[in-house]
Amino acid sequence: MVTPARGFPAFGARPGRRGRSWWARAFVAALEDAALDAGVLRRGRRFAGSGRLGPVTIAPGRVSAVADDPDDGLVETIVRIAELDDADWDRVLGRLAAEAGHLAALLDGEIPRAFVTAADAAGVALLPGVGDLESECDCPDVGDPCTHSAALCYQTSWLLDADPLVLLLLRGRSADELLGAPVTVDPPADDPLERPVPAAEARAAPVPPLPVTPAPRPTTPIALPDPPGMPPDALTRLAARAAARAAALLAAVDP
Repeated sequence: MVTPARGFPAFGARPGRRGRSWWARAFVAALEDAALDAGVLRRGRRFAGSGRLGPVTIAPGRVSAVADDPDDGLVETIVRIAELDDADWDRVLGRLAAEAGHLAALLDGEIPRAFVTAADAAGVALLPGVGDLESECDCPDVGDPCTHSAALCYQTSWLLDADPLVLLLLRGRSADELLGAPVTVDPPADDPLERPVPAAEARAAPVPPLPVTPAPRPTTPIALPDPPGMPPDALTRLAARAAARAAALLAAVDP
């Protein structure tokens, strides 16, 4: 099955705009932490807000756009990110199944930190890290990123603000493929109580007997020292009465 790409209209001029959500900022951090030239990043931010970047296309493993540069003319710029394989997506689906709140948050337009952390613990990095974003551009700049690819990354973070499922498409699955996929969680093999039972089978099964109440344990007098100012066996008799009372309560009978 081929995952379809998504197209987004070009952004108008938005000087100084930054990604607002934590996942958008994390996406941009993967770009900024790997860049060797801070000047390129500044020019990329200005270009992203200039309105000179055309419609953005998001597809599995890549985001692309055409830039209208006053110096270089029309240039195509592409930013690539590795797609997840089927085994990775199975682990992602397992994490969604393990916590219903993760799925609800995605449907509500949020990426929970706990979900990303759980995926990381399963060996799947949803958000890119340093070095995970690679770019190419028709402009003469040989740097990675160039001004245009940096601008494209900043605008991608704006798209992530509006629709975090764009991140999943970049990693290889559309929202329909991910959220509509059947999810199964295998119970532990050594725990028969976790085996799923069909409702009809559960209703037809005989009612198991209730556990037998254990017989009360015999009370044994406790040897205690003579208390000062009291009869010699006062504490012993009190302890025996307390033990008898406890045994009666355990046996669910009146003393």
